[in-house]
Amino acid sequence: MNKNQAKGLVKDVAGKVQEEAGKLVGNKEQQVKGLQKQVEGKAEKRLGDVKEVVKDAKEAAKDAARKH
Repeated sequence: MNKNQAKGLVKDVAGKVQEEAGKLVGNKEQQVKGLQKQVEGKAEKRLGDVKEVVKDAKEAAKDAARKH
């Protein structure tokens, strides 16, 4: 897990907590802020996922080049 994946996961969970807290106290603004954090967190995690794929592809290309 890279830095972006971890930060995204934390932000997503924090957003879920904030959304639920907003629901409990009837605060729509907090619910919306929580949903926004979740979206940001999911986007950051996906960025991290893409970086992992690129990193793995680079490593595979290097390994293939070494074999030839």
